[in-house]
This record gives sequence, structure tokens and C-alpha cells, in this order.
Amino acid sequence: MAKPDTNNVSSYTVSAEDDGIRVDRWFKRHLPQIAFGAISRWARTGQLRVDGGRVQPGDRLVAGQEIRVPPLESAVTADKKMREEAPLSDEEVSAVQDMVVAKTPDAFVLNKPPGLATQGGTKTTKHLDKLLPGLVEGAEGRPKLVHRLDKDTSGVILVARTASAAAHFSRAFQGRTARKVYWAIVTGIPEVHGEEGLIDLPLAKQPGTGGEKMHVDMENGQNAKTKIRVIDRAGTRAAWVELQPLTGRTHQLRAHMAAVGHPIVGDAKYGGPDAMLTGGISRKLHLHARRLRIDAPGGKTIDRKAELPPHFAETLATLGFEEMDGDSLPLSLPDPTQSLEAKVKRKKQYAKNFRKERKGERRARGGQPTKGKKRPVKRGSPKKKR
Repeated sequence: MAKPDTNNVSSYTVSAEDDGIRVDRWFKRHLPQIAFGAISRWARTGQLRVDGGRVQPGDRLVAGQEIRVPPLESAVTADKKMREEAPLSDEEVSAVQDMVVAKTPDAFVLNKPPGLATQGGTKTTKHLDKLLPGLVEGAEGRPKLVHRLDKDTSGVILVARTASAAAHFSRAFQGRTARKVYWAIVTGIPEVHGEEGLIDLPLAKQPGTGGEKMHVDMENGQNAKTKIRVIDRAGTRAAWVELQPLTGRTHQLRAHMAAVGHPIVGDAKYGGPDAMLTGGISRKLHLHARRLRIDAPGGKTIDRKAELPPHFAETLATLGFEEMDGDSLPLSLPDPTQSLEAKVKRKKQYAKNFRKERKGERRARGGQPTKGKKRPVKRGSPKKKR
């Protein structure tokens, strides 16, 4: 996969985890800083192509296809949008600045509170994306989102300062070289053999929910994997777990925990009444993005944690858990041999070796590889001239 550039055409390879996804959803997942209007315009003018052919935002992608992305216009588009937006109030500017955990030359690391949507929608007018102009310093452009958290999920979220940084971080998330660590309180005690377990259950949109809910679909679902470690137990009543999504499906952690019979506390959508605990435990969702580790441009690494929201911290204390126990677990780093770039390289090498073997087979049979079909030559005496 070619390295994205804000001034040049970029090329992305569709991973197996994105097989069957719509073009516009692929952009929302991997390059959310690019507005839908830009995607539609690129498609309409033929600048956006898949395997050399024109596509529409609603077309489905297939694993292994190459997506041609025009020079990133997100900075220009976002800056124009920022100028057109109504100025933020002092309260809104203060709110988003209070979320800042760390600043680097390439990004802001924020701690998103529960109840705040990451992006807007038809009925969502208050969201993090709207507040991002409040982070602008000096002559900087509008910061860009590079990934999302559910509205009721709290915790660490990365915002790029520039379009080039956003492209770099998006590639890291797509290539699965970033590490996201979530904390959750779940009902019951999950069975984990050894130090950690793996939930490997394909997910698909649940029919009749308008795509707002996921469910396990062994036949048509997309690959979804979650690593789980039990940090502590409160008898048989509840457990404090660490979750690491190895894929990026919608509501993956919530759907997976509900599917294995241990819904996240407060998750009425997936766990119903079984997701609630008595004894003064908050009914809010107990899912928190605790830590993010990601490679930054220039070879540096961003590794930050986000403090717990009040309701989560209170529940830990009520159940007798110590916060330091969760942070003491070692972080499992990504296997470089399993990165998207490594997989694409192996795939190309396999194809190259396969072609060489076929070429050797043809020569062993006494034939020479030819290009195209040649008309057979008739053998015999030439015609006499009259």
C-alpha cells in the first residue's frame, strides 16, 4: 500500500476485515477526516477508483482491491466548514480544552466524556467534531478526527492537527499497528483459560434495527476478534475486564460481551435487564477507552491514558477493585508480521512465486511462454505462379 500524501494520489488495499463494506463506510472507518461531499464529488468526476474502475459511494468493496484516493482535500474542506460554522461559545471552548490529555506536534489526545457523540447526525447537534475548532492554536487548520468512540463510551480519542498526520494515523489504525485498551465492568465472570482469551465471533447488522445494532452471524458476518483479560472479580456477581479490539466492527466490544453471556454493565441495548447491577451501581455504560498506543509521524510513539469518568470510578470502589491493578497488566504489542503491509507483501510474493513456477512448468514441457495467440503456419508446397 502506497503511503498517503496530501498533495498526491494515494493507494489503499482493502483488508479482509473490510470485505463487503460500502465505499462511503470504508472512508468513514479509515479516513473520517474526508467529508462525504468530497467522496461524492470524487466519485462523480471519476477521481475515486477501485481497481482502475469508477465507483459510487454505495458500492461494495472486496478484499484485495486497490482504492485510488485523490489528493486529500480534508484540510481545505474542513477549514471552509470551520469558517461557515457558528463560533463556539466560551463554555464550549472550555469544555473541549478540558478534555485534552496531551498535545504533540501531530495530534491532540482527548478524554471524551460519556454521553457526547463523536460525530453529528440527523438528530445529533451536540458532538465532539463540532467542538474541535476550540482546539485551534494560532494559524493551525481545523483538527481532524481519525477514529471514533460510541456516544456512551468514554475515554481516550486521538485528533490529528493536520491532514497529513490524519492520513498517517488512519493508516496505523487500518493496518492494526495501533493498540487500544478498554476497561469494562461486565456481569458474571467470563471464562478465560490462562492469562487471556480471544472472542472470535463474526458480526453483522441485525435485521430490523436499521443498522443500529449488531449480532453474531456465523454465515454472513464479518470477521471480528476481541482479546479479553480478567483483571479482578467481585465474587460471581461481576468482573472487571480488559478488552482489546483486534478488528474494528461497529459496537464490537458490546456485541461480543453480550454474545458470550456477560454484557457490559449499563448496556441496555445489548444486555437488556441482565446488564444492570443492584446495590447502587450506576446504570450508565461501563465501557472506557483507557489507553491508546500508536506510532506518530517521524518515528515517535504516542502512548496515553484517560482518567475514568466518575460513575466508573465509583463502581470500581463499590466492588472493591483497585485502579492500579488494571494499569499493572503489560501491554501486548502488535505482531509486525500480522500488519496489513506485511500481509500485502506476502500476498504479492506468493503471486510472484506462483508465476515463476508456472513459467518453469511450461518450459519443462518444451514450450516457451508466448504472448497472445499466433495463427498456425500451414506446411506444404507453395502455390505455383500462373
